[in-house]
Amino acid sequence: MRVTDKLRLLYEGDTQEAHQFRYALLVFDVTTILFIVVTSFLPRSPAFEWMDMIIGLTVLADFLARLAISRTPLKDLLRPTTWADIVAIVSFLALWIGEGLGFLRILRTLRLLRTYQLTARLRVDFPFFRRYEDLIIASVNLAVFIFIMTGFVYETQRWTNTKIGNYIDALYFTIAALTTTGFGDITLTRTLGHLISVIIMIFGVTLFLRLVQVLLRPDKVRFPCPVCGLQRHDRDAVHCKACGTTLNIPDEGAI
Repeated sequence: MRVTDKLRLLYEGDTQEAHQFRYALLVFDVTTILFIVVTSFLPRSPAFEWMDMIIGLTVLADFLARLAISRTPLKDLLRPTTWADIVAIVSFLALWIGEGLGFLRILRTLRLLRTYQLTARLRVDFPFFRRYEDLIIASVNLAVFIFIMTGFVYETQRWTNTKIGNYIDALYFTIAALTTTGFGDITLTRTLGHLISVIIMIFGVTLFLRLVQVLLRPDKVRFPCPVCGLQRHDRDAVHCKACGTTLNIPDEGAI
């Protein structure tokens, strides 16, 4: 078997080995994000630089493997997640540049969104995910947005704004702007700062309201109607509300 065939089987196959491999990638993505978050609050050290190098080489290997098995490599290179990977690889491996590229590592969080290709498998393996899928995805979207905007606020303001001295200050402002609390003790100045504030309030509030909507929405199950295609139904539904077709929604027996 050729190397590309083996890689394609791991990334796209439906075998137990392929499922375990993709779960390992998911764990790696989450671990990488946690590493970025934790080390952003700590002073740089040689140990962190070695970890950066290891993560960067791993991301590079994953990037090259995906590119090798791609059936449309040029199209894939134009995707935002691909550029996020490229920027992340450069930021992890270009250690001589130092903290200047620290913000670029935040783009690695976009990599987590690409693991949504695992949702079908997660529904099969984890009843909790299957039941709260919309809530989990909405929470991840909001968390990624907060993480990215916090880093953007910090890297663009710390040189000119004395009130933004660390990531905690940037996170505090981001949450205050997101919730439109506006305590006023930390504000962003100049045109760029005002634009960042507007972006946080508009897009952040939209994502936050989406999360609230999911929380308040009646509990439903994802089961497409075989006739009209309606995706969501009450858990105890017998007939489709849209067309009246009899449904046979699988029940795990939980009350």
